[in-house]
Amino acid sequence: MIIEQIYTGCLAQGAYYIESDGEAVVIDPLREIKPYIEKAKRRNARIKYVFETHFHADFVSGHIDLARDTGATIVYGPTANPGFDAHIARDGEVIRLGKISFRVLHTPGHTMESSCYLLNDEHGKEVALFTGDTLFIGDVGRPDLAQKVASDLTQEKLAGYLYDSLRTKIMTLPDDVIVYPAHGAGSACGKNMSKETSDQLGNQKATNYALRKELSKDDFIKEVLTGLTEPPKYFPLNVLMNIKGYENIETVLKRGTQSLTPEAFEAAANETGALILDTRDAEQFSNGFIPNAINIGINGNFAPWVGALIPDIQQEILLITDEGKEEEVVTRLARVGYDRSIGFLKGGFAAWVHAGKEVDRIQRISAEQLAEVLDQDQGITIIDVRKKSEYDSEHMMIAENIPLDHINDGLIPTGKGKTAYVHCAGGYRSMIFISILKARGFDHLIDVRGGFKAIKESGKFRLTDYVCPTSLL
Repeated sequence: MIIEQIYTGCLAQGAYYIESDGEAVVIDPLREIKPYIEKAKRRNARIKYVFETHFHADFVSGHIDLARDTGATIVYGPTANPGFDAHIARDGEVIRLGKISFRVLHTPGHTMESSCYLLNDEHGKEVALFTGDTLFIGDVGRPDLAQKVASDLTQEKLAGYLYDSLRTKIMTLPDDVIVYPAHGAGSACGKNMSKETSDQLGNQKATNYALRKELSKDDFIKEVLTGLTEPPKYFPLNVLMNIKGYENIETVLKRGTQSLTPEAFEAAANETGALILDTRDAEQFSNGFIPNAINIGINGNFAPWVGALIPDIQQEILLITDEGKEEEVVTRLARVGYDRSIGFLKGGFAAWVHAGKEVDRIQRISAEQLAEVLDQDQGITIIDVRKKSEYDSEHMMIAENIPLDHINDGLIPTGKGKTAYVHCAGGYRSMIFISILKARGFDHLIDVRGGFKAIKESGKFRLTDYVCPTSLL
């Protein structure tokens, strides 16, 4: 028997490949299915099943394409009603795979169809539990997402279901069962997830706040709902794609990886109204970019930020990437349902410059330079685009907090003709923020290179419960 966790850091997502006696199952696969197929082929195994723990919100699963290309059966737990062929398992149903078996445990709460899969080895011993978004390491799945797609559900009702599922289906299992969740720290599907991506159930019973034996249902509901942030707006759209189906990934890749000359790229932008997405790093982007392009770097939390910041999942997108990264970018967009990439700039930004096309830039200054500016004018506008929790922990006294994921809420504390200085933690989010606003006509935003980390390390600022330039103390 083989159990392999296939973890994708960008989405903080864990898919699983389990094999026994030449038969395999893939649990919660990502959109790109070739790695699973190639793995099974190398091992001379047949993918027999695709287990889905629930209808995912934070990514588009590869279940449909994987089943089509391998002949595997898609399996959901009770109450699922997908728009494609699938086996809807009964609660407690046993599914055999080679010499091992899985027992389906219906665990509603995160969503109503949420189910876990309990693996029994060839001797019948309960070995591992694949919990999806029901139980994480250090946390449980948030119970406020399903209400976005089902009006008769409330987050309180779902939290109550989750309490019962944890106590009747999961906490009764042996302590040595290994918990394998669908997500880890960094995912928006929970609020307190550990960086660890697996653990013994016994340790979770002892350390996970949601599994405390003395916790009443009312207290559980209160605790699990406290501190939840607004989920990204693309989540309900991904749920619907996972329920109803989607375009074949090969078609998406073929369309998105069409190479365009600078002239063809410019014509496509003008004719289609496509969003120009530049995925280079912040430093490269600031030194020169195509006017009206927005920057979301591929080397950061790319896909979740795309989902949070581009409201229309059907938006046509033109790409500027580092050479050789085109297919990766299109794939990572497709993971969160952005399937309408229509081509990339052949030769990258260098080709645009060589063609004599118009170029825009973003001014950047160091933390030391920011201190000098502040010495001269204490009334300047500074925008901190970190999360509210980061800002509340430590921030510059005069900085206003506009978290990046609120940029579409219209809360910009400056006019288009006024200068403002923008920082995040390290420079990734601030460049995204400035690029989006610059495309909307805000031409006087200046990036603080290195972000809050550089501000702290510069020696020009003293830290208390906020950051204040020494010259102002």
